[in-house]
Amino acid sequence: MSVYKEKLRRFEYTDILGWSYTRFSTFEECKRKYFYEYYRKHDLENRPRIDFLKSLTTVPLEIGNISHKLINRLLQRLQKSSEEIDLEKFFEYAERRTFEICGEKTFEEVYFQKREERDLKVEVFEKVSLAMENFLKSDRLQWLFREASASKEDWFVEHEDPKNFGECRIENWKAYCKVDFMFPVGDELFIVDWKTGKQDYSKHGIQLKGYAGWANFQFGSDIAKIRPTVAYLLPQYSENSVSLDVYDIDEFADLVKSQTEQMYEFCEIPETNFPLPKEAFAMTPHEAFCKYCKYRELCDRA
Repeated sequence: MSVYKEKLRRFEYTDILGWSYTRFSTFEECKRKYFYEYYRKHDLENRPRIDFLKSLTTVPLEIGNISHKLINRLLQRLQKSSEEIDLEKFFEYAERRTFEICGEKTFEEVYFQKREERDLKVEVFEKVSLAMENFLKSDRLQWLFREASASKEDWFVEHEDPKNFGECRIENWKAYCKVDFMFPVGDELFIVDWKTGKQDYSKHGIQLKGYAGWANFQFGSDIAKIRPTVAYLLPQYSENSVSLDVYDIDEFADLVKSQTEQMYEFCEIPETNFPLPKEAFAMTPHEAFCKYCKYRELCDRA
């Protein structure tokens, strides 16, 4: 049994909202969109429509989603066996999974009649296939074989536990910082976050601090020995790593506190995460954003 899985803290469900980078980003972008994303059960009249709109997806989202699932499958396979990967079978599996996953979803562009249908092979699978080729040829994977294979039982792979949401406490503030992949090498703890989109150091730097804060909270690991990295799979493989100290984590804790308190202001009862009326969640004044929002028809901005 992995010592890290034994140490992992688990939490009973509580209503109080938890900070996440995604949640606050939505909050900043548009308060009405934030309401639909996180408080849709309080809009009984529109709940079925909101649920459907929330389920819509996009090509970039599915490229990232499928790439994550395939890498997780590869890592879980490597945990069990060091035998060489049959690439032909793997890419056949990758194509099959791409069509299975996308076949169950509705794409925004199709729903909003910008396109009759998506060419899943060209628009999704070819990008997924390139991301997998880049990963399989990467120095990171070779390094995993050389340096990290001895600790395979301690690898922490995102989707292996469906009940893991990355919950932690950052200076007693509830937060969600779900890591993609974590593994120890010696007395250091490495965390890798897979990305298929554009590089964005400002955004991704905050996420990496969150992952370090999660590991520090969960396992008591020394911040100086936690190595968070964002790995970009497209258009070619590249990485950005950060070295952090206690001052970085203190700064991150202040950020979590400030942003959580801002979101609390839209709760009638913060302790139960009960929101103010929908009308208090104003629509963004930047209507140019609305044409990309899946909820725009609810705001008569379609």
